[in-house]
Amino acid sequence: MIAFALHGGAGAKAGRDYSAEIADMRRIAEAARTALMGGATALDVVTDTVHALEDSGLYVAGKGASPNLNGEFELDASLMDGKDKRCGAVAALQGYANPIDVARAVMERTPHVFLAGDGARRFAKTQGFEALSDPESYFTRAGLFESNHPPGTLAHGTVGCVCLDRFGHLAAGTSTAGVFGKLPGRIGDTPVIGSGTWADAEVAVSCTGQGEYFIRAQVAAQVGYRLKAGQSLSDATAAALQEVVDFGGEGGLISVSRTGEVKVPFRSAGMKRAWFNGDTDIQSEAF
Repeated sequence: MIAFALHGGAGAKAGRDYSAEIADMRRIAEAARTALMGGATALDVVTDTVHALEDSGLYVAGKGASPNLNGEFELDASLMDGKDKRCGAVAALQGYANPIDVARAVMERTPHVFLAGDGARRFAKTQGFEALSDPESYFTRAGLFESNHPPGTLAHGTVGCVCLDRFGHLAAGTSTAGVFGKLPGRIGDTPVIGSGTWADAEVAVSCTGQGEYFIRAQVAAQVGYRLKAGQSLSDATAAALQEVVDFGGEGGLISVSRTGEVKVPFRSAGMKRAWFNGDTDIQSEAF
């Protein structure tokens, strides 16, 4: 059994045309299925999928970034391997296009889990990642008319992927870009292991929404622990998101279990997402 889900953020708004995003997510999911059927690992597929979402410029991650209040582009990402719970994360990374790749390098090339700010930038440079020569012209400011709000509200905009490979291993990854007008140095749930990303032997989870609430609820890890307590994946994901709603927030998540079950619930106007398990048809939707 293989299973897979990705999301392009929970900021979708009724009345907008998401045909480009739906087609892009389907294309990326098709590439992931081909890779998984060929024996690719969950960790590699998650990394490659999030990288592709970052590169598209259609979502509020990677190329889709908007500047903070100082006009700077700060990117966050995290990655977790369910096989052994190795994980890596970066936050407030400036000058690089693909924070998910830097997060994986943190996991694989350092004894640490999390690097932030100038430390993350210096690490990316020492590891040979190519710096952006002109960030101002590179970033597309995707999602400007969605829930990518200026100060006064809690913004959100994220991409993510969860995956079960043919070897029975799970992985999860999440990435976000500088949402418009955020305070410099603001960090949401995306790079925080347990809040926005989680993978263990039973489930992989990636979240999207108003990160401050997802941190308070520890949504991603909460799903994993609810499963261990005997809840179904459907009940676990619903209960974790309900806590976000109870705080006054909104958002969604994608999840895959070790049996290949996929759940992609959201408590927001919409959530761009695509998923499949086994040889079922790929579903790609925004609402």
